Parts: sequence; structure tokens; C-alpha cells
Amino acid sequence: MKKKTSTRQKSEFLWGWIFILPTMIGLAVLNFYPMIATVKQSFYKTGDFGKGNIYVGLENYNRVFGDTEVWQSLLNTVKYAVIEVPFSIIFALLLAVLLNKKLKGRDTFRTIFFLPMVVAPAAIAMVWKWLYNSNFGLINNVFHVNVKWISDPNLAIFSIAIIGIWSALGYNLVLFLAGLQEVPRDYYEAASLDGANGWAQLMHITVPLISPTIFFVLVTRVIGAMQVFDLIYMMIDLNNPAWKKTESLVFLFYKYSFDQSKKGYGATVVVVLLVVIMILTVIQLIGQKKWVHYE
Repeated sequence: MKKKTSTRQKSEFLWGWIFILPTMIGLAVLNFYPMIATVKQSFYKTGDFGKGNIYVGLENYNRVFGDTEVWQSLLNTVKYAVIEVPFSIIFALLLAVLLNKKLKGRDTFRTIFFLPMVVAPAAIAMVWKWLYNSNFGLINNVFHVNVKWISDPNLAIFSIAIIGIWSALGYNLVLFLAGLQEVPRDYYEAASLDGANGWAQLMHITVPLISPTIFFVLVTRVIGAMQVFDLIYMMIDLNNPAWKKTESLVFLFYKYSFDQSKKGYGATVVVVLLVVIMILTVIQLIGQKKWVHYE
């Protein structure tokens, strides 16, 4: 016999939908609709004065796969992600373990490391451009070297990745600290009695127990790194000799869509980036079964 739904259950169901409705509307308007519109736009060529778009089918995609600039931008983006993601996670995890201990001024250090997250990207770029300046920059003068950090085509993307690591450190640190709060201290005390050193405790207790947090940070950082734009836009000028070696896919989308008014082709570049991110995310979801422990 089917159980009758009570008035209270109906009320809770109704109010539940009322409370989540603004979020659902926001997702639909700000996320889902633009995504669908972008995919649709990728099958069109931008008409004159932004009107009268011409349907070209897969022509934009055929052009993308043969465009060397797109492949170079994809390579630049992958280089940035390969450097920024693992190092930002490793450094943040080690700092989180250190700042989770009882240290004098611990809260001050936590605040200092989180500050880059609340600083405007323009301010970050201005400071780092001064640090990296090959003539009067602080780094070259302190270490008495003459390195062209952001104008050498072979070095610029790595220099920008260092800024990305520094910027993401605070975000990762906060998440790891939250995960560490859930690890029982009894495990560490028992490991110390058994003679395990700090490194052994890190690898066999800390990492397995906060592996869900590490996985979440890994997925979000990969997505964020593949969408890098602001650092490159503000650090590298168009007349910089390292320009082509630092141009990311998102910047390429910006250039085609807004500088050259080729919104259809720019949308195609974004769709390619979306597919790449989805593939990387699926690979991570499959791989996490071997190292993430949810118990």
C-alpha cells in the first residue's frame, strides 16, 4: 500500500525547492545557457557588424585542427598546468602539515599565506613584473644574475607558472588545513610510539586520510590552470618576444572573439578547451579509485 505523504513532508519539499530555486536559476542563466550558446556559436561564422551569422557547420573545427597557433597555445597551457598544479599542491600540503602543528604565530603565518588569494590580479602582475624585470628587478639584483624571466621564449611560461603557484598556495592551504582537522591525533601518537618519523607519518597517515581533499584540490587546480588568462594577459605585452610561447587557449579565445571579432572561431577554441578539460577530469575520476580513500 502506498504511503500517504504528510502535510509536513509536502511543506518541506515545497520550501526546499523554493530555497534552491535562485541557485538553479543562476546556474541556468549564468552557466548552462552561455555554454549551450557557445557550442552553437562554434558552428557559425560571425556576420558583418555582429549580425547575420552564417552557418558553416564543421568548418571552424576543421580549421582549428589545422591551426598551428591553436596547437601552440594548447602546448603552452599544458606546460603551465604541468608546473603549476603539482607544485602548488605539494607546497600547500607541506605548509598545511607544518601550520597544523602548535607553532608560535601560527595564525599570522596562515593569514600571510592566504593573502595572495584576496589580492587583485592586477596588483600581483605589477609586483611580479617588477621582480622579474631583467634590468632593475629585485631577483636579478639580489642574486647578481641577468636572466630575462618574462622575455625569454624558453623561460617565460615557467616564470608565469611560478606566479600561479604562489597565487594558488593560499586556496590549497586552507582546504588542506580543513582536511587535517579531521585526522585523529591518536594515529600520529601511535605511529610515534612505533618509531615512525615525520615523513613516514605524512606518507602513511596524512596523505591517505586526506586523499579526498587532495583529489578535490587536484581536479579544481587542473581546471583552473587550463583556464589561465589574467596572468598572461597582464604579464606579457604583445611586443614581447615570448608572446607566442606564453599565449594560452583562453587568451586565444579572447583575441579571436573580441580583438578580431571572430566569435564563431573563438567559440570553437573554447569548445576544444572544454573537451580537453573534460577528458582530463574523466581520467582523474577513473584514476582516483586507486589512491583516494573515502573510509
